[in-house]
Amino acid sequence: MSTQLTVNLLRVLFVTFCGAVGSSATAEALDNPWRGLFIGLVFGLAMVLLDRLLKGFSLRAFSSATLGLLLGLFLANLLIASQILRYQPEFTQWIARLVVYCAFGYLGTMLAMRSSRDEFSLIIPYVRFARETTQHEPLVIDTNIIIDGRIADLCATGFLSRSLIVPRFVLGELQLLADSHDSMKRERGRRGLEILAQLQTARDIDLTIHDSTDEGAMTVDARLVRVAKVLGARLLTNDQPLCQVARLQQVPVLCLSDLVRALRPVVVTGSELELSLVKEGRDAHQAIGYLPDGTMIVVNHARPHIGQVATVVVLSVLQTGGGRLVFAELKDGEKMRPLEAAKVAEA
Repeated sequence: MSTQLTVNLLRVLFVTFCGAVGSSATAEALDNPWRGLFIGLVFGLAMVLLDRLLKGFSLRAFSSATLGLLLGLFLANLLIASQILRYQPEFTQWIARLVVYCAFGYLGTMLAMRSSRDEFSLIIPYVRFARETTQHEPLVIDTNIIIDGRIADLCATGFLSRSLIVPRFVLGELQLLADSHDSMKRERGRRGLEILAQLQTARDIDLTIHDSTDEGAMTVDARLVRVAKVLGARLLTNDQPLCQVARLQQVPVLCLSDLVRALRPVVVTGSELELSLVKEGRDAHQAIGYLPDGTMIVVNHARPHIGQVATVVVLSVLQTGGGRLVFAELKDGEKMRPLEAAKVAEA
């Protein structure tokens, strides 16, 4: 049974219970159980409506609001106890007490909801809430990051949280890909399901399948952002448009593409690099090699050394629409190594 179906069943049972209580409570007092049944049903439906209006209001916000309300009422009691209105008529005192209680209760509630948990230690001495570090905050992962396959290695390094959340609709999207008639999509879907199975059996990773409410009118990206916002989790993806949408809605997001760009090796003019020359360049004398991150390096006067590993000196770095383009030349007096020998030495 899905979570939404369980919630709807509990609502129906609650409304039925309210109607039964109202009918039995007024059966003897009013000799009209139908009126009590109607009152009970209206009360139950009003509570269900209130529950729907409070959707997205977390338990943490509720506890903060309750504490703020109690503090506001405590301050209001101190003011009323001063008997500052003792010479006023009784009706005026009643109005003043009502205004004071409402004002202090409202201000206390709003201030508490806007405060961080560490600020509560100023109000309640010797009591501090445990700080949640980013290493323990859950991560909502999307389809692309699952198929990418690097999530397990990233979590193993300790730089990311090991608490992963996979929404049910993401799992359904992977299943649709695995059942697709397109061989490429089918391969991607099966790879994603295999990686999820590996994550679920890993001892150091806590993988949770989250059953969110069915919102068919929303796109998958919008549902991902909503799940991360409701759960107070961070979103992990390598989809740039999804990152932009999440940041516009003030949802914490980690973009794997941004991490890859940040970890690119720094290449500046004058840097010396060990480079494998793998193919010919556009000009007759050029050879081309690649850095581990895929950056292409064009080496002048190196075409006779294709298939070898050479030490090159960077001449210039250009930023293009497709990425960085680096021009280099061979280091003077440097001996070449065969590419096969270099691969054996690295192994």
